[in-house]
Amino acid sequence: MPEIKVLCVENHPEYMGALKYMLESAGYEVMTATTGGQALDLVRANPVVGVLLEYDLPDSTGPAMRAEMKRIRPEVPVLLFNGIGSQTPFLLRFFGAYLRNPERHEDVFEDLDD
Repeated sequence: MPEIKVLCVENHPEYMGALKYMLESAGYEVMTATTGGQALDLVRANPVVGVLLEYDLPDSTGPAMRAEMKRIRPEVPVLLFNGIGSQTPFLLRFFGAYLRNPERHEDVFEDLDD
């Protein structure tokens, strides 16, 4: 059975590690990128089934990255995540959904203990 590839774009190592662990535990092959440029290269070169995208990247923003990814692979869903709070209505014009970053990276696993 072919592996299902997900791209995780995050420039904070502690969040990247937690997201990668959760996705791999769920059976996904996870590719990682810390910049928008790296992410676009991976989307161009790999058959990804989805992208988890950090809003604030060193070289781009979530809406700009989503637009370029959709130009390259319009069928691939892009899910935004960040501690964005008050920006939610604005960002949902570009994204169908988002995940909020926890205050501490340990909190990413909070729901797994239930």
